Parts: sequence; C-alpha cells; structure tokens
Amino acid sequence: MAWAGKLLRVNLTEGTCVSEPLNMDWAHTYIGQRGLGTKYLMEEIDPMVDPLSPENKMIMATGPLTGTNASTAGRYSVITKGELTGAIACSNSGGFFGNELKNAGWDMIIFEGKSPKPVYLFIQDDDAQLIDASDFWGKSCWDTEEGLKAKHGDEFIRVASIGVSGEKGVKYACIINDMDRAAGRSGVGTVMGSKNLKAVALRGTLGVKVKDREAFATAVAAGKAVLAENPVTGQGLPTYGTQVLMNVINESGALPTHNHQDVQFDGAHDISGEAMHEPRKSDGKPNLVSNAACFACTIACQRVSTIDRTHYTVKDRPEYHKASGGLEYEAAWSLGAATGVNDLDALTFANFICNEHGIDPITFGATLAAAMEMYEEGIIDDKITGGVKLTWGNAEALTTMVEQTCLVEGFGVELGLGSKRLCEKYGHPELSMAVKGQEFPAYDGRGIQGIGLAYATSNRGACHLRGYTIASEILGIPEKTDPLESDGKAGLVKAFQDATAAFDSAGVCIFTTFAWTADDLTPQMDAACEGEWTTERLLEIGERIWNMERQFNLAAGLTAADDTLPKRLLKDAAKTGPAKGKVSELGKMLPEYYEARGWSAEGVPTAETLERFGLS
Repeated sequence: MAWAGKLLRVNLTEGTCVSEPLNMDWAHTYIGQRGLGTKYLMEEIDPMVDPLSPENKMIMATGPLTGTNASTAGRYSVITKGELTGAIACSNSGGFFGNELKNAGWDMIIFEGKSPKPVYLFIQDDDAQLIDASDFWGKSCWDTEEGLKAKHGDEFIRVASIGVSGEKGVKYACIINDMDRAAGRSGVGTVMGSKNLKAVALRGTLGVKVKDREAFATAVAAGKAVLAENPVTGQGLPTYGTQVLMNVINESGALPTHNHQDVQFDGAHDISGEAMHEPRKSDGKPNLVSNAACFACTIACQRVSTIDRTHYTVKDRPEYHKASGGLEYEAAWSLGAATGVNDLDALTFANFICNEHGIDPITFGATLAAAMEMYEEGIIDDKITGGVKLTWGNAEALTTMVEQTCLVEGFGVELGLGSKRLCEKYGHPELSMAVKGQEFPAYDGRGIQGIGLAYATSNRGACHLRGYTIASEILGIPEKTDPLESDGKAGLVKAFQDATAAFDSAGVCIFTTFAWTADDLTPQMDAACEGEWTTERLLEIGERIWNMERQFNLAAGLTAADDTLPKRLLKDAAKTGPAKGKVSELGKMLPEYYEARGWSAEGVPTAETLERFGLS
C-alpha cells in the first residue's frame, strides 16, 4: 500500500517506455523519492560517468505519501549525477506534478540514454509514449506548459519542462513544473537537456491507496493540527512565506552581502517579506497579491506577486504584467543582498525570468555576485561584460544578465558556468562561494556555525535543505542552540541531515519539520505503508540514505578535501553584527562530525558503519 508498486523505464535512445515492478525490498529499506531513487541510480550507473553522457540516468521519483492527503504530500524529486557538481544530485519540487505522477500509477520514471531528436514524455495513467518535441524546442518553460495543455486539449495536464538554458547547457538549469515550482539545484535540468528530453506531461486518475484508511485519516488530521498550531507553519510562512527570514537573518548578522564580504545588508528591509506587503508609491498596490499552496499543503508559503507596471523592466512588456510566482527568501537574497540590489521590482522580475526559462536563482545570483566582485576589483571589465557595468547594487545589470544567462547570450554564457568555473577561468577561484561546486544559500557560516558545517558536508554541494540547522540556531526549533557556538554542532547537523533524508524520501515537504518531529511523521507512514514503521526505523533509514549518498560521491572521485568552505569564511572574520570578529570553526567541527557519523578521519564510512546499514 501507498507505493504504486511499479516504475516506468524510458529508454530515450530506443524510444521505448516499459513498465517494471518496483523493488519492494528496496522500498522498505529506502522508503521512496530521494532514498529509493538514489538506490536505483547507485545500482545502475558508474558514479564516474560524465553527467551529460547518455550513460548517466535521470530519475523522477515520488514518495509513498506523495498523492495522499497528508499535508504537503505533493512532492517529487529528480535524482541524477549533477552537472554543476559532479556529485549526487537530488532536487526536490512541490506543486502538483508529483501528485499527478503518483496518481497515474507510477512511483518513479527512470530515463536512460539520449533521444536522437527532441521529445517529450506523455503519460495518461498506464499509457506512456514519447512524442516529437521539435515544435517546443527553443521555447520557454511557460510556453511549453501552455502549449502542451493546448495540444492535448486538457488544462489539467501537469507539466515539468526545461527552457533554452537546459537545452544549451547552462550548468545550473532546473526543471520547472506548474509554472513556478522547480527541481532547482545542481543542474538537473542540464542533464535533462543533454538527453534531448524537453518535458514530461501527465494526467493521473487512479488514486493512491493506503494500508489503513481510518488510522491514516486520524494521523493526518493530528499532523495538520500540529502545523496549524505552530507559529512558523501556522502563521509566519502563510503570511510572509520564507521571506519571513530576511530581516531576521540580517539582524542575526548572517545575511551574506556582496559575495560574502559582509554579513549584513543595509537594504534588507526593502526586499523583505514585510516590504512585499507594503503599498507601492506608483499605484498603491503591494508586490504581494496572495499566498498559494502546493498539492495537499496546509502551510501555503508560496508567493504570488506582480511588478509595478511603470517599472523599467516591464513598462513596455505587458506579458510580465500578470501575477506570477513571487520571491522566496533564497532567491530574494541571491538576487538582492548578494549583489547589493534592493529594488524589489527588479528582483521580482529576475525571479519571473528564472521561472520562465528554468535556471536556479540561488546559483545565478551568487555567480553574478562573484562576477561583480571581479568587476569591482578590475579582474574583468566592460569589454568582457559587453559594456554592462557589474557594480554593486546595479539593478539594471541584474535584470540584463538574468535574461542573457537564461537565453545563453552575451556575458550570460559565462555566468551560465556557475561561480566555480567562472572564477577559475579568470584566475580567482577563491571568489567562488561554493562547496563541491554548488553555491551557498542565504546564510553565512560565520554567523551561524552549524549551517557552515552543514554546507561543507552536504552530499549535493552547499545546501541549507540537507540539514536546516537554522531551525535550531535561529528559530529555536526544536530547541535553541547558540548560532555563534560550535560546540555540539556536529551532532546537531547529523541529526538534521538524517531526519531530512527520511522526510524527503516519504514524499512530504521539509517545511513540515518546523513543527513536526519524526514522531509526527511515523503514525502517517505506519497507517499508509505496509509493515511496521517506527521513529527509530525512519531515522535509521535517513542515516542509511546519507551514507549511501556519501558512497556515491566517494566513488565519483570526491574526497574529504571537498568537505570545506571558501577561505573567506575560514580566514576573514565577519565585519558587523553579533558575529563580528568570528570565522567559521569548521576545523574543529569536522572531525567531530566524522566521528559522529562513524567515518574515518579521511571522511570514509568505516566497514562497521557500512555493515550496520547493509551498505557493505
């Protein structure tokens, strides 16, 4: 029960779609989505494979709770070897696509090979076929989704697609579903483009069965009550979205500014969740139109926004006068504080463009920030940038470069490399604020010590969602820890990483963990799924998944040397705020983390650890 019990194997080279039974032994050992998808990838590819070769595979996977009425149970993940990092990539998305895939009767889709021409996969329940996508190649994600719905005469079709950025190899292209939800990081859209796969469109009407409907309904209701009563999931996120954090993190002295040269941004309020509610001077209307929710979600953190119609970005472009996906915290930071831009409309426009054309705004903004620092230092100049002055706070540079990057034109071709490759090209690798080639999200590891360790050890490169210690260090969830203190952070990071792996694999949103512990997820899993599910079992599976991902990376050539942070965070102290004078104490925390994980001093899981999790 809960699992559909089958997967779809799509061989793009041969043009075939074949149903296979799901390996239920693996499902009970790795749950689904992130864990189960990674298990299949580990078994089927050589981790040393070139991410863009036909030998790499791409998996779209749901969890057992996906498609049920558990709160936030609309998630799906894309698992592959990432082009941005060369490491294991698992990018999680919400919206309605995951629910539709599960309701069509599929736990996952495994894409292998490369199509000789552009195609899209069309699924109607049990029927799956590859269709010529030549008419859609070169189109944006928005135009592709609208075009496929029109072609098939069904506005309820759910679509996940790539834009020109994915087709032409931008290293951090993402996969957009439902117009503004994204499997966003690590270049999963780049891998999809390398296979000449433009989109997946699907319609599912079969439903999802659970083991015990009555017990499941009771457990789901209890979970929803906990979310409603929590001040973060019941009030903060519905009202302000993740943008509730902008002013909080800035005041904490951990808002990376000007490519991590500082930890506080004077313009933070101008681009905050509060500012999105404030009326504009031009028309008296706020940036924020409403909140919205993904499938089955009772939190509803999604933002729906508009841009001032008199603003230079859209004044003569009525196609952007509509309401669309608004700023979330990570995007507002990367497009704003990281580059020094405090123009809310410019940030909203840039975010629209990222959604429309399918690039990760976190990596784009961070890469532009690195380019701006190189420009300010005279390392690159107007000749290289095509005459665009990449000065701090230049909103027009931001909006020009986001379009150039999405369309793979001008200096955008170089920005599409990501900050690691860009900074290496111009002889200054130290200016890339990244781990394993993936750029930092919106928290500084000097002002929040635990998140620095989480970045350094994240299996998919720098990531906040692989171990969101911000919950504890800033918000006091489930208990408050001092963000400036490194003692005890190794255990904290490990605990968050293991729990997150379990939640990701179940098919629910990680934002539930602001209110839920594994004890809240367990009764829902136990009522939905075959077998007996306990909190101990869930967390053990989370730890197994983490170790398996580590195995993939080691086999792909990564080592303990990749578990590090840029010298700026290790050597240059924070200049302002509560963390003034502090650097990341990674050197102290990392050995403690390895020990807590049961890994050697070289960051390799010991034989005993692998045996304990059945990974030998």
